[in-house]
Amino acid sequence: MSLHHTTGHRPATRTARGLCLGLIALLVAGCTPSRALVDSPSSLLMERAVVGPQVTVCPGFLPSGVRCHTGTSPAGAAYLMAMPADWNGTLVLFAHGGPRLGPPQLSETVEDLEKFQMLVTEGYAWAGSTYRRGGYGVRSAAADMEDLRQILWQAFGRPALTLLHGQSWGANVAAKYAELHALDHDGRKTVDGVILTSGVLAGGTRAYRLRSDLRAVYQFYCRNHPRPDEPQYPLWQGLPEGSTMSRAELADRVEECTGIGLPPAERTAAQRARAASITGVLGVSEAQILPNLFWATMTFQDMVGRLEGRNPFSNQDTVYRGSDDDLALNQGIERFSPDPQALAQLAYDSDLSGLIVVPTITLHGAGDLVASSSHAEAYRQTVERAGRGSLLVQVYTDEAEHSRLSAPAYPAVFAAMLDWIKVGRKPDAASIAVGCEPLSRRLAEPCRFLPDFTPSTGF
Repeated sequence: MSLHHTTGHRPATRTARGLCLGLIALLVAGCTPSRALVDSPSSLLMERAVVGPQVTVCPGFLPSGVRCHTGTSPAGAAYLMAMPADWNGTLVLFAHGGPRLGPPQLSETVEDLEKFQMLVTEGYAWAGSTYRRGGYGVRSAAADMEDLRQILWQAFGRPALTLLHGQSWGANVAAKYAELHALDHDGRKTVDGVILTSGVLAGGTRAYRLRSDLRAVYQFYCRNHPRPDEPQYPLWQGLPEGSTMSRAELADRVEECTGIGLPPAERTAAQRARAASITGVLGVSEAQILPNLFWATMTFQDMVGRLEGRNPFSNQDTVYRGSDDDLALNQGIERFSPDPQALAQLAYDSDLSGLIVVPTITLHGAGDLVASSSHAEAYRQTVERAGRGSLLVQVYTDEAEHSRLSAPAYPAVFAAMLDWIKVGRKPDAASIAVGCEPLSRRLAEPCRFLPDFTPSTGF
């Protein structure tokens, strides 16, 4: 296997220098979104259509007796809240993953609620925001979560407890919130605990190395993204501004080059060799190629656009290993170095300090194919360096899933968090696994915790 980074995220070698509702797709009201990575104050002062919270019909997948509300924040973010009849007094603020590109749609928040409806069934009030705009921007999304908290507290009163749940890239958002907004101006807690699931927690300056490396390695072998007869652009750009490419179009190019998507018997020897080199160098499965390449196309286009066309990525000092000819690969691959200003902007927006002030639990599938468990380990190291390790608990399951793990894992972690907050009993992986068992029987899905799992050393 491999591409070895001294940081250890996966097998490449870098030197130290290589640093609504009604279930319709509702477009968020407001003005044209800012293209900046971090929204300027002036962009937030433009006139917005503020609505709610208004009573609305709940999605049909929720239990009877649940009350739902929706509305739009002053910044233009639509939100949805579901309050069960047997509410336990805890409000869950949900930060969604992505980043989702294009105009925000409340239907996507409905999908988030459907995925985590077991929390409502277990008595939690749940509220999710679309964020004010699509695209990359961790700080602006964290500000939208703070807006949501203020709106709901003002409308319904302060709940007994407020928990922040971040999923995938939303865990980066929630972790940034925990550093910026967990205390108000008077030093009082705005949230009582933070739960980060399947989290992209290495910070933006490290989290996208796999995808930037994939983009370069793929192009070395395939030469079809872009094709020789198409306009050329640096690979770190994702796509030129204004260009579009569907996932299906990209899948056709991947299949053409590697045979991925075809039955094995229909692949040519050349296709098999190219696929083997790409997966061997990057240390990934064939199933990971297309989704990561798509993110390295469309998400990179969005990120670079918000950085005013400057490059935040680097492979200048990477030594690629694991191919059929490492010398040719390292001599012929496209190299790029980050623009210092772009790197600083991305770090400011999304990197984490670890200076948490409330109990925090991370939950991660050990075999996560989208954001590896090394993200959680990287976050542990960050929090430990900040001297806040006593506020962090980490648990893992035996799953390779990313978007949603086995259902009882979530209420098990939430119950452990409530116990930690209310009686000061800090959980560990073993106690959370024990607490999961009755939930497994109730939700008819297995508990899959790995109490003794240790992830790779991270980035």
